[in-house]
Amino acid sequence: MCGLNLSQFKYRIVQPVVMAIGQGGDAAVNLLTGTALAESSLCYLAQIQGPALGLFQMEPATHDDCWTNWLRYQPDIARRILLLCGLTGSPDADVMVWNMFYACAMARVKYLRSSAALPPASNASALSLYHKQYYNTSIGAADPMQNVLLFQKAIDA
Repeated sequence: MCGLNLSQFKYRIVQPVVMAIGQGGDAAVNLLTGTALAESSLCYLAQIQGPALGLFQMEPATHDDCWTNWLRYQPDIARRILLLCGLTGSPDADVMVWNMFYACAMARVKYLRSSAALPPASNASALSLYHKQYYNTSIGAADPMQNVLLFQKAIDA
């Protein structure tokens, strides 16, 4: 068996991050908790065959694009992320491997770039579809039907 305690991860990492950067709520917490389950099983810090990093398995190119094309225009959110994570400047993507707060914050940023409203906090199917559409994308390996159970675990944690 592999991975972190799901409830502790949800309430000691995800919830504090979304609250600290001012982008919280139950839907965001459940979406991010489910995303980590779907992407890494709360087990892998780096993709086995690929570039993705951290428990949210974000690729360095996506990380860098978030800073270049979104966070630089959102200075308040950028400042909150850096302060929360004990970082300065524009952190390297490798920080997502060892700083769970930072990895979570960057996953939230990825979702914030979409103008689509978050689905209801207790709808595992909708959360899984949202993850597929706005995080994993059509070229990613995630199966939104198969991942419904993971998002339900995130809701129940």
